[in-house]
Amino acid sequence: MTAAADGRDERDGAGGPASVGDRRDEVRRAVSVLGRAEDRSGTRGATSDLSIDEALLLHSIGWEPVDLVCGVSVTSVPGGVWNWGQGEIAVASSAHELAFRGAATRIANECGRAGGHGVVGVHVDVEVHSHHINVDLVGTAVRPVGAETHPGAAPGAGSFVSDLSARDFTLLHQAGWTPLGLSFGASFVYAPRRSAGTALKQKGQNVELTNFTEAMYSAREAAMERMQATAIAMGGQGVVEVKVTEGPMSFAHHAIGFTAWGTTVRLETGAHRYLTPQVVLALDDATVEFAATSLRG
Repeated sequence: MTAAADGRDERDGAGGPASVGDRRDEVRRAVSVLGRAEDRSGTRGATSDLSIDEALLLHSIGWEPVDLVCGVSVTSVPGGVWNWGQGEIAVASSAHELAFRGAATRIANECGRAGGHGVVGVHVDVEVHSHHINVDLVGTAVRPVGAETHPGAAPGAGSFVSDLSARDFTLLHQAGWTPLGLSFGASFVYAPRRSAGTALKQKGQNVELTNFTEAMYSAREAAMERMQATAIAMGGQGVVEVKVTEGPMSFAHHAIGFTAWGTTVRLETGAHRYLTPQVVLALDDATVEFAATSLRG
């Protein structure tokens, strides 16, 4: 005896065997059910570049990944600005700020449209070329489990952007801190020319190139000040996970560039919650390459 599609025994109302016509009707009903598309309006599966343990850590604090989002901005740099000069190359520094701000705004807007409350694990890719600067941001939009977009908020409004990993975001959340956004700063400075006499004296000697050292310090100080200024403008109390790039431009070796970015954070609970470290003992043994006894003569 087989079971019918609705869970009843395959018998007619009188208790006897079901007729061929009844079985055909049941098959038709089953096929019609399989053919109906399930109503999934407003829902979709989550797409993220988080690892499995990062996704589980997010769920442990009541958050979930929503979607993979990105923001890109390409800003032009006028020709001739990289020629020899003195002081900061202000046009290039402004172009970097404009590109970074545009990319951060776009990824926050994508996060809002996806229903996220913030972006974690943002991969920052900055490319400085002679005629343009590219900034590319890619990360995972996240939100509290079951939450929707901020009530009455425009896309991206109130959404934070962070290059913290989901693991670091979880630790910050547990300690009472929250990320506010990406802070950034950049400065491009000319390295002063050496005189012909100085160049000849230093040829073949191990001496400090003070013109490059001074240019590096000047670029660093300006870039760090700008990054801190963006953090203060967000109402942050600090910047964490700061990353920097520095050095001469590949297309203009007499120009020094220094860029810095990190995640602005603020204490939300009124008092820092101290976390108790947990000792973790890995259960996977190291691979044994050879037996210790084989070393004996």
